[in-house]
Formats: sequence, C-alpha cells, structure tokens
Amino acid sequence: MIQIENVSKSFTLHNQGAAVIPVMAGASLSVTAGECVALVGASGSGKSTLMRMIYGNYLTASGRIMVGDTDVVTAAPREIIELRRRTLGYVSQFLRVVPRVSTLDVVAEPLLVTGTDREIATEKAKTLLDRLNIPERLWQLSPTTFSGGEQQRVNIARGFAYPYPALLLDEPTASLDPTNRATVLAMIVEAKARGAAIIGIFHDHAARDEICDRQFDVTAFTPGLAA
Repeated sequence: MIQIENVSKSFTLHNQGAAVIPVMAGASLSVTAGECVALVGASGSGKSTLMRMIYGNYLTASGRIMVGDTDVVTAAPREIIELRRRTLGYVSQFLRVVPRVSTLDVVAEPLLVTGTDREIATEKAKTLLDRLNIPERLWQLSPTTFSGGEQQRVNIARGFAYPYPALLLDEPTASLDPTNRATVLAMIVEAKARGAAIIGIFHDHAARDEICDRQFDVTAFTPGLAA
C-alpha cells in the first residue's frame, strides 16, 4: 500500500548563504495492508521529514513514494488533494482548523468531502467524539478553545472518521491520559484489522511495542548519523 524507494531529501538555507543540508539519502520502505510500522531514530534523524514527504508537504529530491497507485513525488497538486481525500489520512500532533467551525463539523468534514450524507457523517462524528470522551456540551464549539489534550482527541477523531486505506500517525498518544490512550490504541488496532497500512512515530515505547509490527530506523539513511 505504501512503497518508498531510494528517497532522498535536503534543505537549502537561503538566509545562510544557500547552505545545503542533506537530511535523508536512499531510504526505502514497504508497508503492506494491515501493517503498522514505527519510524524510529535519534532526534533530528528525519522521522517527521519522511512523514511529510509521504504526505506531500515536502518535495522529494529523488526516488519514488507510491501510496496506492499514486506517486507522491511526481503527482500534480490535484492528485495530491484527491489522495488525501480518499486514500491517505494524517493525524499530526497539532490541530489546524478554520476558527469558528464547530468541533462536530471539524470531525465530520473528511466524510463530507467524499460525498457522505451529512446525517451519516454527523452521526459518525458524534460516535467518535463520545468514544474519545469529548463532552457533548463542547461539540458545537470551536476546538481552537480546547485544552491540548482535548484538541489532540479531536484531531484523532477527525483522522479516523474516514476509513483511509493508509494512515500516517505522528505521536497519536501524546498528551493523553491512560483511558484515552487505551482508546486510541484500540482504534489503531481496528484500523489495522480492516486493512489500513499505517506508518507512525511513537515516543511512547510501550504503545509502539503493543501495536507496531516492526520498526524502521531512519537513522540508517541520515547523512552524518548513519553508521
């Protein structure tokens, strides 16, 4: 479902004499349906960079990143939009939403943009918010006013609203209490069971060991860090 082949990336610091900083060279990884792979490595080794390349936020210098039938490296912007709409979900550490949009609509939005009936999308959003212990009195409010832990749970609900065939998870259990942490891990297991291919960053080592099938050490492909 996700195929990464010989991917490289560097950053050019234009405000520092156009210095070029290589951050990844020759990374290859394959993730099949129903598998969860954890990205591991030292801080600064490029875990988040690789995730952003897979999602199409960062341009890739070389190589291929296939998600389903789409090569993210060469895809046109409209193809990336469609990929994110129906194939590739991303739960980041930070909730970024339009102010004044209700929490219920924020969570339902991934379903609505694929043509799901509003009533069905709303009911799905309610179920997820209830499961993640977001009080009903908050559902009509903007999540921009919520605590960090509440925003994280809204972000997770939004990311799991649509049954994406592939998922990227960036610290999904960060800032969560034990009860909600257990709920999120159960949701990840359910996503694997329905066949989602998942790549995640988990600094919660116990969570990583519990749900991930294997680890991918990004350090091995980081110039200056690779052995």
